[in-house]
Amino acid sequence: MDYNWDWSIYFKSTGIGSEIYLDWFITGLGWTIAIALVGWLIALGLGSLLGVMRTLPNRWLSGIATAYVEIFRNVPLLVQLFLWYFLVPDLLPESLELWFKQELAPATSAYLSVVVCLGLFTAARVCEQVRTGIEALPKGQAAAAYAMGFRMPQIYIHVLLPQAFRIIIPPLTSEFLNIFKNSSVASLIGLMELLAQTKQTAEFSANLFEAFTLATLIYFTLNMSLMLMMRLVEKKVAVPGLISVEGK
Repeated sequence: MDYNWDWSIYFKSTGIGSEIYLDWFITGLGWTIAIALVGWLIALGLGSLLGVMRTLPNRWLSGIATAYVEIFRNVPLLVQLFLWYFLVPDLLPESLELWFKQELAPATSAYLSVVVCLGLFTAARVCEQVRTGIEALPKGQAAAAYAMGFRMPQIYIHVLLPQAFRIIIPPLTSEFLNIFKNSSVASLIGLMELLAQTKQTAEFSANLFEAFTLATLIYFTLNMSLMLMMRLVEKKVAVPGLISVEGK
């Protein structure tokens, strides 16, 4: 292929103020990290609660959690994103609708929509990981806790969840990495995260290969760093005799 590579493109002016193309990548990376981290906090908190609910003997609570998982796992992520961004604001009270559509900056409203969407979507997957971790533990542990006078909340907080989280770190790591990669859907509602900035750089500079090469390296470095960090965490908290459960 006869193509003249120009790696200096990252340091050339975009023609907009004093910005260079590298500034666009840095801005996009910042949005990507902000989306993924907040979305993950939502997913981990809600997913853990739902995972506990799915293992409770209460049929109603278990049914609610099961229905949530089935709905959010079986509706495509893009459909959910468009619902949160275009439809849900219209269902809000008029004051909140006006605040969301007119008072917030476009980037802020898009950001709120995508973090809620990713958080709720990933929570369904985290729920299944937490449920699997709890069910993998010996049944005698809960019985022993009951015998010692523990109540149900105490059994989960002090006995079951600390062990369950240790053995589901590998699948949770996969979900953590996925939320970083899934953050690219934000570009479809106008939020200039890393993928959107990469496309913009390619269009403005006409250096398609250089733009996507840098984006690939950023995604790869980010995900590899997170994976190595989570492996260190897994080794640090590992309990001898407990076997990690592979995610679904």
